[in-house]
Amino acid sequence: MPIKDKPQPSRPNLITSLLIFVPGLLLLANLVLPIFTGPKLPRVPYSFFIEQVQDGDVANVAVGQNLIRYKLNDRSDQPGQVLQTTPIFDLELPKRLEANGVEFAAIPPASNRWFLTLLGWIVPPIIFVGLFQLFSRRQGGGGLSGALPITKNKAKVYVEGDENKVTFDDVAGVEESKTELAEIVEFLQTPQRFTEIGARIPKGALLVGPPGTGKTLLAKAVAGEAGVPFFSISGSEFVELFVGTGAARVRDLFEQAKKKAPCIIFIDELDAIGKSRSGGNGFVGGNDEREQTLNQLLTEMDGFGAGDATVIVLAATNRPETLDPALLRPGRFDRQILVDRPDLSGRLAILNIYAQKVKLGAEVELKAIATRTPGFAGADLANLVNEAALLAARRKSEVVEEQDFSEAVERVVAGLEKKSRVLTKNEKEIVAFHEVGHALVGALMPGSDEVQKISIVPRGMAALGYTLQVPTEDRFLLNESELRGQITTLLGGRAAEEVIFGKITTGASNDLQRATDLAEQMVTSYGMSTVLGPLAYAQGQQNNFLGNNGTTRRMVSEATAEAIDQEVKAIVEGAHQEALGILEKNRELLDTIALQLLHTEVMEGEHLQKLLNQVQVYEQPPADPEPVDVDAPSKFVIV
Repeated sequence: MPIKDKPQPSRPNLITSLLIFVPGLLLLANLVLPIFTGPKLPRVPYSFFIEQVQDGDVANVAVGQNLIRYKLNDRSDQPGQVLQTTPIFDLELPKRLEANGVEFAAIPPASNRWFLTLLGWIVPPIIFVGLFQLFSRRQGGGGLSGALPITKNKAKVYVEGDENKVTFDDVAGVEESKTELAEIVEFLQTPQRFTEIGARIPKGALLVGPPGTGKTLLAKAVAGEAGVPFFSISGSEFVELFVGTGAARVRDLFEQAKKKAPCIIFIDELDAIGKSRSGGNGFVGGNDEREQTLNQLLTEMDGFGAGDATVIVLAATNRPETLDPALLRPGRFDRQILVDRPDLSGRLAILNIYAQKVKLGAEVELKAIATRTPGFAGADLANLVNEAALLAARRKSEVVEEQDFSEAVERVVAGLEKKSRVLTKNEKEIVAFHEVGHALVGALMPGSDEVQKISIVPRGMAALGYTLQVPTEDRFLLNESELRGQITTLLGGRAAEEVIFGKITTGASNDLQRATDLAEQMVTSYGMSTVLGPLAYAQGQQNNFLGNNGTTRRMVSEATAEAIDQEVKAIVEGAHQEALGILEKNRELLDTIALQLLHTEVMEGEHLQKLLNQVQVYEQPPADPEPVDVDAPSKFVIV
């Protein structure tokens, strides 16, 4: 078997080793050689040295801190011999030497001190210069930037032929977004068709939308369809502790991309480095490292398209309102693609994709499941199918059945069952009447979702019971009466407690919070107030995909703020009175359903619908008109 030659070290590594080894060897020689090469003088006790001084046998003495060296005179037994001794703390020694006529002086510094000075002041700069030249050669003249491992980008590269290749067939529910991205795929596959007529493909495309809607999956599908290398990196991976690391990683990423062009760069969570540098939108660029990284990204996106290097940048964010305007100008991310939550047909298509990975029972209807999951994103639906499969496996079933999906929906919406949370008999009655109150009021409200299930089994962190309402269709607009109906339904539980028990509990706290928020949005955002008129008193937050829709009021006068509070209170109070009226008129039905719920703990299906269909409509009495004072000054001015 032939022996392979050992790989020879590279020249820069050899130079570095010599620069470190040679000065170290010289320093060691300077410290060790004097020990072996210096003169070996006889050493005598200090008392013997004092005795020779007093006898007049010593000619001269050299006194040092750790050594005394002296020479004998001609009167001694050994004339001219040099001896040494170890000194002790003796302040009388100079007087003794002077009294006996002995010449004495301090030991001069060693002759090799200049060599230590040379090592301390000249050799270290030589080492640093050598290391700098080594790094410069590695970078190709670029200095320290990119020479260290921390400046290398951490992008994951996916190439054609990967086992986990993703195509547009693996993405559903976002057909409009797929159509937009298909143009990029066509350009990467056949760029001549576009360039021959002078068309220019956008350099960057920004995918925006709520979390979990499939932005990253869409980017991978573009790379899979085009069959080009795909660089995937998160925005947070550019910023590190060391200054300049982010900008160096951006440069390194685009240099690698140019070598593998045509290719795609995907930057997830772009807002981590692309936040606005101005004070707009309440965000101020106060991080110098993040700002340097953003500036480098802007520079690279201006210049990387030169020549034949076709590099397309895709990015994703769910906070587009925070991005710097320079990123969104034409020539950079000049195309924004909305990846929104899917509608009914989109949810059905997503469920069909993920359902192929599990064994479904014959009675499972995916369309019914899609109808019960409004507002679910692609990630939510994938989690739903996985939860159903886990529940089926827990039951030791060979297939996933309808009951598994029903339980999975409730788990995602309301949380896990808390079987260990045991309610007292009184608490159970309050929860039962509370939930039935929601169901009865919701059955009469205009535009209200269909009540499908009532349960008094505790779930999640705080839910002692819940009423599950499922919409019959996707809704994108709500009118004023439907919003008031939602508020009335939310207050149905508290109203039931008042009607049955004559007192209220803490169980309605979440209902009150949601009802108040909805009423405040009606007044401040939707202009649904006859007193305040069609004005927006809340500061608008566009493209807010994270769900924090808390209303922030504008700077208004005290009179306007008081009017807003009065209008919000009037809306909530009116809904409260309507809920009380409905439950008082249907008191017997309320008792009947609540008693059955206490016995079964869960009510659903046709039996529940048959009972809810018996709810009688409540008509509010007309409000008494306010007396008009004819002598009062008019509130209106006729022009």
